Amino acid sequence: MTDSPFLRACRREPVPHTPVWFMRQAGRSLPEYRRLREGIPMLESCMRPDLVTEITLQPVRRHGVDAAIYFSDIVVPLKAIGVDLDIRPGVGPVVARPIRSRADLAQLRPLEPDDVKYVTEAVGSVVSELGDTPLIGFAGAPFTLASYLVEGGPSRNHEHTKALMYGDPELWAELLDRLAGITAAFLAVQIEAGASAVQLFDSWVGALAPADYRASVMPASAKVFAATAHYGVPRIHFGVGTGELLGLLGEAGAEVVGADWRVPLDEAARRASADGTERAVQGNLDPAVLFAPPEAVAAQADRVLEAAAGLPGHIFNLGHGVLPDTDPDALTRLVAHVHERTAR
Repeated sequence: MTDSPFLRACRREPVPHTPVWFMRQAGRSLPEYRRLREGIPMLESCMRPDLVTEITLQPVRRHGVDAAIYFSDIVVPLKAIGVDLDIRPGVGPVVARPIRSRADLAQLRPLEPDDVKYVTEAVGSVVSELGDTPLIGFAGAPFTLASYLVEGGPSRNHEHTKALMYGDPELWAELLDRLAGITAAFLAVQIEAGASAVQLFDSWVGALAPADYRASVMPASAKVFAATAHYGVPRIHFGVGTGELLGLLGEAGAEVVGADWRVPLDEAARRASADGTERAVQGNLDPAVLFAPPEAVAAQADRVLEAAAGLPGHIFNLGHGVLPDTDPDALTRLVAHVHERTAR
């Protein structure tokens, strides 16, 4: 498996073709997923190893992607330690008692492996089925988890989050430090169970200016990467709207930096390695492109590949997750196109 195109690209080694996988490749775009999940709440589905195994494998079978991504949700470790939350259809994670004071931190105890035995079982099951296809584990980054916890749910402006970050920096630092420990433990469980790589999703961190990220967020993300470094598996760092943060996302400790579609991939690679450490890059087709005719999708994919030409270590992906109404056949065609165009 260490010779798989995906893992070789993560290490910036020569590959037989550019590897492809998609964020949210397992999920609502697949009719087989919708049939399987019918009547089953999201969090319950994340805690049932049989469902997790089947859902994780579905896009590998259908699309022929070069890696699987473990099916879960970023709030699963929070639920596992007893935080009162739920994932409401059409809304997202909703927290019953948002964290706004030091007393509220009592909700966040350390995560123990026994809290997520179902993850260990599911990862083992998935890996046994995947053969030589790598499994990517994942977790939500401290800032994005903090945003859900402080806001009480999804937020457009993150006003409560930023108010806490600016208004009580000591409490903010303790909150993120606790979340870093929880996140690192959740990734460790997945790696020890057989994940070949992991991705840290910082979905909302693009809401921050670089100076605020460096001072108030980067220490916690760096703690996650430091805690998982000894496993020796590639680690990917991704956020949305992070064009101005790509250098800092790399500096936090990842081997691979994911870019959304707003920055050309060659420029994203330059920014991601601005500290002098060369890093692989992942991305970065706009997910909305997949709604265009096939020839237009191919043309836009070629633009990404042209920007990546000459870059050691490119993993083709979207600039964010697969949109729910995406035609699955468009994804299958895209995988085949990238493989064909980059065959060496």
